[in-house]
Amino acid sequence: MKEKLLGKDLAGLTKAALEAGLPKFAGKQLALWLYDKRARSFEEMTNISKAGREALAERFDVGAEAPVSMSTSADGTRKYLFAADCPVGGGIQSSFVEAVMIPDADRKTLCVSSQAGCKMGCKFCMTGRQGWHGNLDAAQILSQFVSIDEAGELTNAVFMGMGEPMDNLTEVLRAIEVLTAPWGVAWSPKRITVSTVGVLPELRTYLDSCRCHLAVSLHTPFPEERASIMPVQKAFPLEQVMHLLRQYDFTGQRRVSFEYTMFSGFNDDKRHADELIRLLSGTECRVNLIRFHRIPDFPYDSSPAAVMESFRDRLSAHGVTCTIRASRGEDIMAACGLLAGRHKQQNDLK
Repeated sequence: MKEKLLGKDLAGLTKAALEAGLPKFAGKQLALWLYDKRARSFEEMTNISKAGREALAERFDVGAEAPVSMSTSADGTRKYLFAADCPVGGGIQSSFVEAVMIPDADRKTLCVSSQAGCKMGCKFCMTGRQGWHGNLDAAQILSQFVSIDEAGELTNAVFMGMGEPMDNLTEVLRAIEVLTAPWGVAWSPKRITVSTVGVLPELRTYLDSCRCHLAVSLHTPFPEERASIMPVQKAFPLEQVMHLLRQYDFTGQRRVSFEYTMFSGFNDDKRHADELIRLLSGTECRVNLIRFHRIPDFPYDSSPAAVMESFRDRLSAHGVTCTIRASRGEDIMAACGLLAGRHKQQNDLK
């Protein structure tokens, strides 16, 4: 299998160019074609000589993989399905992952996957139900950015698709470097948010090495309740996660938010709101309330809109910035918690 160029930093691309007999400056040309022009083949790289392109093709793959299918929601959200061959246990496991493009006024946000499936096993999440099928490499992560129809129009990214980013942190950070480096996509770190259920010590590594925003999946402030729906609570208790977060400054450009899915009769009353206020006291943060999207074999429905609004208002009255996140793409199984990587063609790609 040929080595992929997508996902390499400038030093790696320069090394690849030299190995193919090209001059050193060809590394910058490769970076421009891969990350600015989003080339999917060497033939597109027209300022590199034909002989140079052939030498590159003999040794390397570009690494960009086109999606296998695309579905469009009534609200304009688009879900892209990608094939993902991942190394697992000395072999290669074939699977599928999904990325979701969410349009909103002048923004187009990509919800990107970092793993095929997920090890975390959250009981309210379709991705967690399927188990883990392998880590995506940086090329497979970046393919979700460069291979979709809206590639040149994306304004933001959230690592909130399939998988736990901290469980594949090395490749996630490689992808983020490409997205934020001057020789890469050149985005500000403020345009990227990475989600986690609270995997330690990788979370500390992320906070020490990356300036992108952080979103922590919380869902209930009470440890026993959280453990009943999120097995990670037993390995990495929420109080340990909060102790770590309190060591970092979120008053500047980097923000931390807490994701809170609302389950009717489980985590949506005054007792939960007050404990959440206590837990987050002194932490500069935002709470995002999320409507639950019903899945099979889970006993709860979403909290009614009036209950969510009352919960939000109680947090806001006590100084906790709180918003209710709009639900997008539910009709194509693209909303929060519904990604399952199923190979089902709903719309033909053009």
